[in-house]
Amino acid sequence: MEEAISSSPSTRIALVTGGNKGIGLEVCRQLAGNGVTVILTARDETRGTAAVENLRALRLSNVIFHQLDITDGSSISRLSDFMKSRFGRLDILVNNAAFGGVEYARDPAYTSVTSEEELSGMDRDQRLEWLWINSQETYDAAKKGLQTNYYGTKHVIEALLPLLQASSDGRIVNVSSDFGLLRFFRNEELKQELNDVGKLTEERLDELLDMFLKDFEAGTIDARGWPMYFSAYKVAKAAMNAYSRILATKQPTLRVNCVHPGYIKTDITMHSGLLTPEEGGSRVAKVALLPEGGVTGAFFEDGEEASFV
Repeated sequence: MEEAISSSPSTRIALVTGGNKGIGLEVCRQLAGNGVTVILTARDETRGTAAVENLRALRLSNVIFHQLDITDGSSISRLSDFMKSRFGRLDILVNNAAFGGVEYARDPAYTSVTSEEELSGMDRDQRLEWLWINSQETYDAAKKGLQTNYYGTKHVIEALLPLLQASSDGRIVNVSSDFGLLRFFRNEELKQELNDVGKLTEERLDELLDMFLKDFEAGTIDARGWPMYFSAYKVAKAAMNAYSRILATKQPTLRVNCVHPGYIKTDITMHSGLLTPEEGGSRVAKVALLPEGGVTGAFFEDGEEASFV
């Protein structure tokens, strides 16, 4: 499959994590539709290959698959080596792969069928309450949430950074969430520290995430003023937002931005969202395709720049 594609120096190269379904698949489709050569990555080779074949059936021949588990260092290294030898650069990195940080009471893959009637007529808050009732926060899920949503994404960025720097217009788009906004932190010191990216360091972020996990295990989340309800997801996304701003300062030649795709009907929301993957994917793709020399270190919501707070 890989040999079927050749890219000219003028063709942009994009890589999308978690690209076999939902928002990620839509981002791949929309970028490929804009003439970008897309490397669609997924943990599962069978599902990833099938996703590429589905896109090719839509006459999008400029998509290839490469396996990637963002929590597996050797998997990241194999991808990085492939990108170096095959393309020598990367123009757009879309970090979409994520984990909800909770255990679901139902299998998300089948919830789209079973929940449609239950969710009918519910607004956003009611749907989020439904999602919360059908989820359970456990220490293992919280830990996996941080390892995936923050550290996994960060390790992919670090491995591919030289390839992004080799681009004349390298850009990173981190798929975030309005759940990562600092308004959910009830501890003012924590909120201020995460917002002061002039002083905040990656090492301090590690310390804060370790502190969160210890507080989670001790049952002191509420007392410490960490976000409640889907707390691990909120903390991981807030940390990724902060890291994105730190990186934007350290790498001024790159565009590093975060985007909230909206409350989408995907497995991670047990299909309780109000928007389709197509709508969410279009918001992400729009940021990925911003004009050259545009904003960096920004957060996008509803297609517009918004506050991290």
